[in-house]
Amino acid sequence: MKLVIVESPAKAKTIEKYLGEGYTVRASVGHIRDLPKSNKDAVDVEGGFVPRYQVVSEKQKVIDELKSVAKKADEVVLATDPDREGEAIAWHLSETIGLKKPKRIVFHEITQNAVQEALANPRNIDEELVRAQEARRVLDRLFGYDLSGLIWKKVRYGLSAGRVQSPALRILMEREREIRAFIPEKFWVVRADVKTKKGAKFTVTCVEEPKDEKEAERIYTATQSKEWGVISVEESEATRAPRAPFTTSTLQQTASTRLGMSPSRTMGVAQKLYEAGHITYMRTDSTNLGKEAQAMLVSVAKSEFGDTFVEARIYKSKSKNAQEAHEAIRPTDARKVSLGSNEEQKKLYKLIRARALASQMSDAKMLRTKILANIAGAQIPDFAANGSRITFEGWLKADPDARGEDVELPKVVQGDSLELVEAHLEGKETQPPGRYSEAGLVKELEKRGIGRPSTYASIIRTLETRGYVDKQGRTLTPTATGDVVSSFIEANFGEYISDTFTAEMEDELDEIADGKRGYEKTLKDFYTPFKKAVKGKEKIPKITSMGDAPAEFPCPICGGPMEYKLSKNGRFMSCKKFPECLGARKEDGSEIAPPKEIGEACPECKDGKLIEREGRFGRFIACSNYPKCKFVKQDPKELEKTKTGVTCPTCKKGEMMERRGRFGIFYACSNYPECKNAIKARPTGKICEMCGSLMMEGTKTIPERCSNKTCPNHNPHKLAK
Repeated sequence: MKLVIVESPAKAKTIEKYLGEGYTVRASVGHIRDLPKSNKDAVDVEGGFVPRYQVVSEKQKVIDELKSVAKKADEVVLATDPDREGEAIAWHLSETIGLKKPKRIVFHEITQNAVQEALANPRNIDEELVRAQEARRVLDRLFGYDLSGLIWKKVRYGLSAGRVQSPALRILMEREREIRAFIPEKFWVVRADVKTKKGAKFTVTCVEEPKDEKEAERIYTATQSKEWGVISVEESEATRAPRAPFTTSTLQQTASTRLGMSPSRTMGVAQKLYEAGHITYMRTDSTNLGKEAQAMLVSVAKSEFGDTFVEARIYKSKSKNAQEAHEAIRPTDARKVSLGSNEEQKKLYKLIRARALASQMSDAKMLRTKILANIAGAQIPDFAANGSRITFEGWLKADPDARGEDVELPKVVQGDSLELVEAHLEGKETQPPGRYSEAGLVKELEKRGIGRPSTYASIIRTLETRGYVDKQGRTLTPTATGDVVSSFIEANFGEYISDTFTAEMEDELDEIADGKRGYEKTLKDFYTPFKKAVKGKEKIPKITSMGDAPAEFPCPICGGPMEYKLSKNGRFMSCKKFPECLGARKEDGSEIAPPKEIGEACPECKDGKLIEREGRFGRFIACSNYPKCKFVKQDPKELEKTKTGVTCPTCKKGEMMERRGRFGIFYACSNYPECKNAIKARPTGKICEMCGSLMMEGTKTIPERCSNKTCPNHNPHKLAK
């Protein structure tokens, strides 16, 4: 028996179909080892930046099972993902399970041919690729922990910084400062919707934007005439070449623009399509297509659109570090028009297929067109329409949604009369540069060489979960917390979050993967001056004020002036006499009831006093020594409401209690922090027969499910199938 180890259960299921008898396929369910949370124990800096890995606690069952199956196997094949992370997981599996000579295979699509070909061409684990991933992980840990520790002391407890996260936040804040500094100017826009004799409608706009309202009114009044006509038409032949097949970055950008998907959502949906064998691997910066894949795309394009629409093309990746051995994101079988188990997957598959097909098709041909129109005898500026007329669709046949990127105009000639449909006068102000959307930030990060395509989604997700940005629709707006953190890092560690430094560090990490640069030297060259820089800032004063509050909001207790401060939940106003005066207001100016002693000593730290104060979820009683002491007194009546009556199966002592966290209600053992057992829904009291974990409430269609995500009974509806 041969054991094949992959990362995800879904991938294991797909591969098992192709291998048949003689093979057993198991999943590691992602990483099985990681650095410990305590920075002190995570990396041996003096010993050569050696990481001290530990087994991820919830993966012990998985490891035990893999060890058991591996002992019975004649051969073990590691088939984790074809990138740095996948190579690292393969190495960790080999080290943890104790494999002597495991075979390593990679494939960029989960199809029978690709899997069989990979099995026929195994290799050893790529130590340099593993080393590159390790260098990235260690570097991120050292950067994040050292700088975050300083920010905790100088700004506020619980904040964080990151090697790529902080440059991304800086980019958002630079744009935000431009917006704040912008001074708008008024102007007016006069437009007219007109139509040709054949009924084709288009819009013309006054070529001069009046700065004076009276002049704008005069032009608008003149537009009411019916004597509109075409003054001139300028046309020039042009072509639009198709874009290359998707890379991770371009897929995230286009899915955001066309489908409204966030980068992290796009990657999650693409992962499902990949694991089902519908598309090639979705983490790639290559625009390359394999010869067989290209031939299939050309064949499908011919059969669907005809010979005149087809043109085989080879695309060169713009990224100097793109791995050309990898392929762009494409369908594994382009003949299949619609694939996916839900609507999201089908939409994303359709987008990927359309881009891949279009990449092997002819240029679209068009006439770039400028139409000037006016009213006979009127003393007003001309009106213009700029756009194009498509004369040959070419690749737009396969990707018609891309047509909307150009304004299409009807065919008209000089002297043609036009009929006014409706005129519009609109007062406007010049606008500041727009805030970045998720797609816009991804594009900017790629352009500046910050991060790598596989990290963009997690960077944006981290900024959001840390409370550094608010996502409003697709727009990313820095919060007050994000502003303070970025300003602090820019002022004190600007060189370490600059575009140049971050991009050069990415290149150096890539060079480790290519065997061109040493692991220890790279980390030492970075960490020695960085550690010194952090230490040198330890004496700077703590940021206690974020500026004066408006005079219209005096202290509600003493009537004195107030200033902005930063709390865990954002900005608030505090009396300048704090701590002598405890007056406070919310950011909008509404009053916050001051903390009040209840006459009891803290039972936990002994020297603190219990204080009633206002929090995000209302009034509560806690120790005055917070954050050093985190004791919170529970109201007996409220505490009773949180009880579930279900004993914790992990420690066998505590009771599962309802808790409220950053992401809403969850259920955890009352013995925390000694026991860290927690689940996301209310426990039913039953134990899963398959893995021994608690069963929890589900949905209307799935009333009960296992709380263990790795257990098949977590999705019992799939078991029935």
